[in-house]
Amino acid sequence: MERLKLQNIANHFRVEGKISEISALGNGLINDSYKVVTEGDSTPDYVLQKINHSIFRDVDMLQANIEAVTAHIRTKLQAAGEPDLGRKVLEFLRLKDSDKSYYFDGEGYWRMMVFIRDAYSYDTVNAQYSYLAGKAFGNFQAMLSDLPYSLGETIPNFHNMEFRLSQLREAVANDAAGRLSQVKDIVDEIEARAEWMCFAQRAHRAGLLPKRVCHCDTKVNNMMFDSEGNVLCVIDLDTVMPSFIFSDFGDFMRTAANTASEDEPDLDKVGFNFEIFKSFTSGYLESARSFLSPIEIEKLPYAACLFPYMQAVRFLADYIDGDKYYKINYPQHNLVRTKNQLKLLQSIESQLPKMQEFIQLFLQIDMK
Repeated sequence: MERLKLQNIANHFRVEGKISEISALGNGLINDSYKVVTEGDSTPDYVLQKINHSIFRDVDMLQANIEAVTAHIRTKLQAAGEPDLGRKVLEFLRLKDSDKSYYFDGEGYWRMMVFIRDAYSYDTVNAQYSYLAGKAFGNFQAMLSDLPYSLGETIPNFHNMEFRLSQLREAVANDAAGRLSQVKDIVDEIEARAEWMCFAQRAHRAGLLPKRVCHCDTKVNNMMFDSEGNVLCVIDLDTVMPSFIFSDFGDFMRTAANTASEDEPDLDKVGFNFEIFKSFTSGYLESARSFLSPIEIEKLPYAACLFPYMQAVRFLADYIDGDKYYKINYPQHNLVRTKNQLKLLQSIESQLPKMQEFIQLFLQIDMK
């Protein structure tokens, strides 16, 4: 996008200093981001971001959620005497002519936040970063466990297992691409687990399982670190919304503890890395157990199973439907992804007793 247009958009926000440079930032898959540099050292730099309106359809709700979350975290950090708040919680700018934190240019929606200086993100998934991720996301949930503001769902039914199964069943009924006969055994395997995998929705309706404020996109690269490797803050808050804590725990397990990529066709390479589970779980329980209920802790291994299952359901539904949602590189891509996630699920299921034993032992040691 041409610099003049970007500068015109940036000038609608309450920017300190004079803008000297605007350049593309990162390689995000959802939103387009640009770094906005100001002249001199006394004024901050910024991140200008175009919101993906096709995914986040209610931008007013999206920004209201983020503002409520960041304000609450900032208040908590101030009360705890945390220094350098500008690097430990995101800060969004208001428009010059209104109190809104986003701008509509006639075609798309834009927002602007202060750039966190001397901060780094990593894509590496190992025991150390998994532990730090668990601690950071657990602390994120803990700080927001008493949020007085009721958040909206920025992506409705995002992690609703019953809804995802209904999508699969609709795809099976329609068989739009004529592929059902190829995958009937996989559909049967998924249906055999359906009741167990919908436990969370049933427990919630029975009043046994609460919904909490969750990040819903728990990846290592959604944290910022300082130069010494300390976590500064959690970023990418678009998916922060009410969900079961299983969302943040299980989604990390699915992406980080798979010994292969999610579209690896060689299933012999796919398995569940128990060391990643131990590291993330240790960090997560250290910071989150203060507010978690017994049933939430007990069902963490269930959460690890839930998310590869949910993703297998989504990949398979899209394959049967003719590959309308996920981008594919070859005709069988979504089917390969489905089989990959089911193999991961089977590997996790084989380690369920070991996972439960680790959690119980961790809790006993931590209480001493």
